[in-house]
Amino acid sequence: MLESVFTFLFKYRPAIYQHGQLGFDAPWPVAATLIAGALLLGAALLAYGGARPHLGQRDFVVLTVLRTAIVGLLVFALLRPVLVVSTVVPQENVLAIVLDDSRSMQLADRDGETRGAFVTETFAASDSPVLQELGERFKLRFFRFGTSVARHDPGLPLTFGQSRTDLKEALHFVRRELAGVPLAGVVLVTDGADNATNDLTDPLLQFKADQVPIYTVGVGRDALTRDIEVSRVEAPERVLLGSSVMVDVMLVQSGFRGDRVTLNVEDNGRIVTSQDIRLAGDREATMVRVQLLATEPGPRLFRFHVPQASGELVAENNVREVMVTVDDRREKILYFEGEPRFEVKFIRRAIADDNNLRVVTLQRTAENKFLRLGVEDADELAGGFPRTREELFTYRGIMLGSVEASFFAHDQLKMIEEFVGQRGGGLLVLGGRLAFAEGGYHGTQLANVLPVIMEPSADPEFFRTVEVQPTPTGRGHPVTRIGNADSGSTLSWAGLPALSILNPLARTKPGASTLLTGRADDGGDVYTVLAFQRYGKGTSIAFPVQDSWLWQMHADVPLEDLTHETFWRQMLRWLVSNVPDQIHVSTPAEDVEPGETISMTAEVRDSSYLGINGAEVEATVTDPLGNETTHALEWTVEEDGVYRAELATSLAGRYDVRVTARHGDRELGSALRQVRVEQHPTEYFGAHMRAPFLKNIAAETGGRFYREASIEGLTEDVRYTESGATRHESHDLWDMPIVFLVLLGSIAAEWGLRRFRGLA
Repeated sequence: MLESVFTFLFKYRPAIYQHGQLGFDAPWPVAATLIAGALLLGAALLAYGGARPHLGQRDFVVLTVLRTAIVGLLVFALLRPVLVVSTVVPQENVLAIVLDDSRSMQLADRDGETRGAFVTETFAASDSPVLQELGERFKLRFFRFGTSVARHDPGLPLTFGQSRTDLKEALHFVRRELAGVPLAGVVLVTDGADNATNDLTDPLLQFKADQVPIYTVGVGRDALTRDIEVSRVEAPERVLLGSSVMVDVMLVQSGFRGDRVTLNVEDNGRIVTSQDIRLAGDREATMVRVQLLATEPGPRLFRFHVPQASGELVAENNVREVMVTVDDRREKILYFEGEPRFEVKFIRRAIADDNNLRVVTLQRTAENKFLRLGVEDADELAGGFPRTREELFTYRGIMLGSVEASFFAHDQLKMIEEFVGQRGGGLLVLGGRLAFAEGGYHGTQLANVLPVIMEPSADPEFFRTVEVQPTPTGRGHPVTRIGNADSGSTLSWAGLPALSILNPLARTKPGASTLLTGRADDGGDVYTVLAFQRYGKGTSIAFPVQDSWLWQMHADVPLEDLTHETFWRQMLRWLVSNVPDQIHVSTPAEDVEPGETISMTAEVRDSSYLGINGAEVEATVTDPLGNETTHALEWTVEEDGVYRAELATSLAGRYDVRVTARHGDRELGSALRQVRVEQHPTEYFGAHMRAPFLKNIAAETGGRFYREASIEGLTEDVRYTESGATRHESHDLWDMPIVFLVLLGSIAAEWGLRRFRGLA
């Protein structure tokens, strides 16, 4: 509508003004025209000056402005202004027509017709008026794209069956194929659903540098009228057997505001839980937190599904699947306590029956004397706290109790920092009279790792009793979820006894998350009770209370209640979650389509977790039929200890990839990774037409964006380009309707004011 109004008033489409330059083509001298205009304006002003006694100051100014506008418009018309633009020379330039051939083109969101029908009728049919007009001016070259890109014969039908949309590769392919020919522009016909996760900066800069505009044609609706989408599912990659798994699910809908739907969760085809959910407003996210229990070892495929609603346009985006690997192994944690206290006994008792956790305790009983509990042999921790990376890095988590910073050598504190940042381990620091600032940790390497801010000066006399409560973030965290009858925990946070703190920590670092806080029993200050942050590859946790054992032994806690046990099991499982092994294997995506390659990256570390170059790294791939193939991974050179390989797939199903590494005669270890290969409905997620994205592509390259309703303007606009073989055309501007409308309006306003003042 706005473009139509602009064209009516200014005679030409906006694209012409975008590419044109203003000039003048008067058949008489320009200077003479300007002088005549100045004389005419001067005479008018003299006439107004004679009538000045009958005019007020405001009327005089208004009449002067109106007469100046009238004279100015006349002079502008007499100068014969023109718009000079570059236009293509007919049949001497190439125009690329690039058509989206992906599955999202099958969506019928055009009054019951598919997007593909519009693409076929407008850009792939021999009797298309648009193609006929374009073909009169250009040599047309057709391309189709989706997961792959190829030349397209306009006589053959498009399939609209490709499983992904890769705009970056499409633009690169077109530029390579048409290098060296006079390319006037690119017409990109798509819904903009680029789901290949590629950055378009490079190809857009290349087209801009070549002065080749991209004209984008958006197909489909900006929003699907009635649709529910399971937009995102976030779950941990690996968990220990028996762990509580917290999964965040995001639903987005259009047309079902406030409706109630059911979210079903399946584990390998078996429904394990269902939740009734009320949907938020249109295009607003509805966040759902689902708690699952990892009861069986191995890779578990969880399926999150909302049944299709009545009138819903797309059913394929109602489902998301995520694979979680459940490890049945025993994780080793080093707990170093600087003095005898009850926390040691009750923490060890809390996890005593957990077959997947082993806490090795080193407790200082006197100067240079230690009690070792849970060690595997007589040599473990025989020399006290580890003094080498190799010894310390055999653990996956470290707990530090009430032990002063001066106990550690500088290298040991640095090792603890590297344990978290480089090795990727978990660090948990408990409160106590020799912990945090009271233990002299301010300004040490450990202060960098921790999520809390320690004050420079310690307060050895500080003591507060606090009522512990979860924060909004903590209410949904797997560590702080208690009160579950299935786990034997019946008390809620409000029912737990107060704890005492000796470390006044109230501030956390930017990027840290606080899960529990404690308000002093006098109703005063609020202190941090549980906070964490990511540090390098690992996680650091601060739990500055000294007597969590009261949640087990306080008189108000029933003897059979297991809240204390549940809390510490969840805490320590979280501490060692996702801690990498010496051999760590990753893939950019755990789901690929049949025929695509699996990009495999392996990080190979020695016992001190430094990268090893020159190792022999192999991947043994077991396909869905049980056939095994072996592939060598090559060192990337750019980064120590990082090896990569591309693994081809052909069959649908699960591929098990076991990566083993050797260095000389030494076996370094192995790691297992599962990858699912199957057809995925990627194209149906975020399937609305992305107008802002397509507008940006056009704007970055000097092109324009069109909707289906405005496609007629494309055939006119592509004529005006700086690329290819061009010639200059002049378009008159003196007879624009806006000139005559403003001129008539000014004359009428001036005459009306003079008549009102009795001067006419």
